[in-house]
Amino acid sequence: MKRTILPLVLLFLTLQTFAQNAIEKEIIELSKQKWQWMADKDVAKLEPLFHSKSRFVHMSGTWKKEEELDIIKTGSIWYKKATIHDFAIEVSGKTAIVWNRITLESIVRGNEAKVEFTVTEVYQKKGKQWKLLALTFSSVRDTHQFK
Repeated sequence: MKRTILPLVLLFLTLQTFAQNAIEKEIIELSKQKWQWMADKDVAKLEPLFHSKSRFVHMSGTWKKEEELDIIKTGSIWYKKATIHDFAIEVSGKTAIVWNRITLESIVRGNEAKVEFTVTEVYQKKGKQWKLLALTFSSVRDTHQFK
């Protein structure tokens, strides 16, 4: 009996680790796609990704989904290019948190900007889809590291 239980426990732990790694890869890829969709001003792809109660915290304010989509669509803020230098991810149940250290090249109300940020993204699984619940920009030095 003991000989049967140990392999089953090891198999379960291996499968659990594999599933966790697959979820992390899925979220990281989704985050990267989001940055590209923002650069492309592709609100058609962003709209279903953003949770209906999502919040966006920027250096100049905080707003909800519809305001963020409008800002992207009109180019009030154009997220031209996000260069990801580093990231960390934590998944707990149906919630995933991603921390990206990025250099963001953007145009904000007609002015070019190139700023280092740590961006915190919170995703929640709704059915089979991950939804972005929160996105927060924090200004940081380029020496900032995740621990």
